[in-house]
Amino acid sequence: QVQLVESGGGSVQPGGSLRLSCAVSGSIFSINTMGWYRQAPGKGRELVAAITSGGSTNYAESVKGRFTISRDNAKNTVDLQMNSLKPEDTAVYYCFAHLFVAGSRHAMEYWGKGTLVTVAS
Repeated sequence: QVQLVESGGGSVQPGGSLRLSCAVSGSIFSINTMGWYRQAPGKGRELVAAITSGGSTNYAESVKGRFTISRDNAKNTVDLQMNSLKPEDTAVYYCFAHLFVAGSRHAMEYWGKGTLVTVAS
């Protein structure tokens, strides 16, 4: 079965940095798009960053210039380097992967359980 496990969350002061990682495992044929969503307290889920199998990236306007997404296709991992963190970045961050399970003809999106990022002084 497909599993996504996030790591790297924690508490940092404004202006600090944090690096999130997500490892995808299971009977996977290929992964199309990978990325990160986040959900702040009392808010809906927001797309933070995404990266395709070809390396094309998309970022939320609020994180452009501060966050960098990357992936390792050989390891089936995706990372999010977060710099110049702000209090408004506080949220639970969820990794996602849109992928083909081995033997399947249809791509499906899978999610991790999330990791908490708290930015406060």
